[in-house]
Amino acid sequence: MFWIKKVVVGDAERVLAYRNRRIERVLGPGVHRIGDFKRELELSAHSIVNAEYSGRDAEALIAGLGPRLQNHFVLADLGMQEIGLMLRNGRVADVLPPGTRRLYWKGLAEIAIHTVALSDGLEVERDVANALRQLSYLDKVAVAGVVPTQSAGLLFVDGKFVRRLEPGAYAFWNVRKNVAVEVIELRVQSMEVSGQELLTRDKVSLRVNLAASLRVSDPVAARTQVAKYLDHVYRELQYGLRKAVSAKTLDELLGDKASLDADIFGYVRGQASQVGVEVLGVGVKDVILPGEMKEILNGVVQAEKTAQANVIRRREEANATRSLLNTAKLIEESPVLMRLKELEALEKITEKIDKLTVFGGLEGVMKQLVSLKGNG
Repeated sequence: MFWIKKVVVGDAERVLAYRNRRIERVLGPGVHRIGDFKRELELSAHSIVNAEYSGRDAEALIAGLGPRLQNHFVLADLGMQEIGLMLRNGRVADVLPPGTRRLYWKGLAEIAIHTVALSDGLEVERDVANALRQLSYLDKVAVAGVVPTQSAGLLFVDGKFVRRLEPGAYAFWNVRKNVAVEVIELRVQSMEVSGQELLTRDKVSLRVNLAASLRVSDPVAARTQVAKYLDHVYRELQYGLRKAVSAKTLDELLGDKASLDADIFGYVRGQASQVGVEVLGVGVKDVILPGEMKEILNGVVQAEKTAQANVIRRREEANATRSLLNTAKLIEESPVLMRLKELEALEKITEKIDKLTVFGGLEGVMKQLVSLKGNG
């Protein structure tokens, strides 16, 4: 009959039947015959290859179909504190922001909506994060961060510190909130303060290079107490060095560098601990003097060494004289020792001549030697 319409619907499409511009039914795959005696029927065909309903009358369909809606559609209706994950055949296919209200066709794929309440926490489950990362969605809706070993992570939400993160991989929903993850290094770090122009207590100008080793003991304090904790520690090292050098004379600095290190360390350790940084050691590497001061000090050192050499030489001469005096006293008191000395003298003489003729025996030789020495 002419008032009966034949409608053929394919497997990958659906037809919406409107009567008097109001939704009447949804036609699934197959052949349908619908009466249209007064020509009040309108048909709208839709492909369901893309599961999301693309029409502009989604709200009218929800209201008009009522309980019949679930026969043909999956409704995503999210609150303002919820995030939705659209699953296609069990896999994440889309992320829905808070407040979303959307229809998805049933038929070709199994569609499900998984809601995540933001009030339960911002952390994204590992499996969900991996799925979003594969779809290149993660950076759009979440903040991902990796905290290495020997480091600490700090989570901030809308500028407020929330919690500390142990080493590992993390992802946090970044929807309607400003989420940031910062990593603080916990390993020992070195710091150098170079080329500091300073004045000693006796007004001598010099340049000092300082080295220090440190590590962060309280990452929360290091991040929240000061803007940049390394810059803060660097300035405190400068102040500590200036304070310690100005309290000592040049001779004290050059003579006891260990006390200078100890003074700087004592000052900086207390200042750094207030911002969560532990100073492990401080040491002065170089003390550089102006050219004219070097010449003066070299002259002083040379004079000191010359004086020390003279003292040592005079001390040795006095010791030698004292030894000769003791030997003379022993010879005077012992004729046998005198004879031994005479024999030693004769032995030395015979080492320097080829032939020696003796007249009158050894006694005569010794008398002649004594006589020659006296005449000489």
